[in-house]
Amino acid sequence: MAVIKWLLSAGPTVFLPMLLFVFALILRIKPGRAFKAAITVGIGFIGLNLVIGLLTDNLGPAAQAMVKNFHLSLNTIDVGWPAASAISYGTTLGSLAIPIGVALNVVLLIFGLTKTLDVDLWNYWHIAFTGSLVFAATKNFGLGLATMVVHAMWIYFLADLAAPTIQKHYGLAGISFPQGASAPGFVLALPINWLLDRIPGVKNIHWTPETIQKRLGIFGDSAVMGLIIGIVIGALAQYNVTKILNLGMSTAAVLILMPKMVALLMEGLQPISEAANTLVQKKFPGRSLYIGMDSALAVGQEAVLSASLVLVPLSLLIAVILPGNRVLPFGDLATIPFMVAVMAAVFGGNVFRIVIGGIIDIAISLLIASWAAPLLTITAKSAHFAMKGATSISILSDGGTWTTLMIVGLGKLMTWTGIIGLGIVVLALMIWLNKFHDKKVAAENN
Repeated sequence: MAVIKWLLSAGPTVFLPMLLFVFALILRIKPGRAFKAAITVGIGFIGLNLVIGLLTDNLGPAAQAMVKNFHLSLNTIDVGWPAASAISYGTTLGSLAIPIGVALNVVLLIFGLTKTLDVDLWNYWHIAFTGSLVFAATKNFGLGLATMVVHAMWIYFLADLAAPTIQKHYGLAGISFPQGASAPGFVLALPINWLLDRIPGVKNIHWTPETIQKRLGIFGDSAVMGLIIGIVIGALAQYNVTKILNLGMSTAAVLILMPKMVALLMEGLQPISEAANTLVQKKFPGRSLYIGMDSALAVGQEAVLSASLVLVPLSLLIAVILPGNRVLPFGDLATIPFMVAVMAAVFGGNVFRIVIGGIIDIAISLLIASWAAPLLTITAKSAHFAMKGATSISILSDGGTWTTLMIVGLGKLMTWTGIIGLGIVVLALMIWLNKFHDKKVAAENN
């Protein structure tokens, strides 16, 4: 536990390169090349975090100003994923998430029930989140542990299911996204995409950064689009001219710098991913291995960022007009790119469809987050989280996913019956995907 706490305090920019270096040596990559690959990944993550920080530091105050200007008064505050992860890991139950997640991942890999080798240890907070909510609802510690196991299985299944689409769209060979906030978006996007394909006129709308730039000329350029969107958000925040222009330049910088940081990170991952798949093919012919990473690798795409910036003010509008919503979007407004990253792959980078899918996703997320608010508030108090005067808190991203509603809802209502039932269902799905479906696809390709 002391080692786990140290890793968590060090953050992914330290422990992920360390983990990948050891993993690269196990894969028999030469020490010099393994070391260079590991530190390149670390540098890429530092650069990515700097750019995401630039986005968050500028969007956060702008969102707060918009809330104040439009006199929004919803009684549950969206505290954002950083606070939610601290709350989740701050409980006794949550501190066990990493060893449980790692052990389960190894077992599933051995039995061929997942292809994802999850090296993104920090994001095990997603299973700590649901486990802690179920414990808050039932006061059953064992049920909380079982919830984390079942949720992790669902995340691995969704990561494997979405991986081919993600790899094809983003060009991320051998990568999957076992992240609790983004992976569920794959299933949500499929029916939305199917429906949009069948609406006359709408089905022909296809906006990509390339087509937008072609039609709009200089105004379709990524940097100029970022500048314009930032200026609009700054105007809605009623900033002065200087602050509006600064926000515009910051969003323009994010759109240009994010893809470059992702490319640097992928440069370090490539030799490790190739060596891992070579070893798996040698030891287990016919099987493949995905390196499970944070969906931050996808948020750098121009279409994802452009659509997400449009969704920021729309999220506040949806929160006000949506019947039954009690959550005020705030902390997770800058997390919207993560929420739509996997959905964007299903939509083929179509900005129009990403915005439509994002609107639907945010509306659903607000209602689920409203439902989860009492449980998260109880969990926050048990983790001694500083509420800062708030009487009710929630989180738009993880608190609003359909997996949270399904897992926590059944865990709360049906306790052991619900969680065991969900475990059996996801086990059957993993067997279908990894034992039957993929073999059928491989046979058809041959």
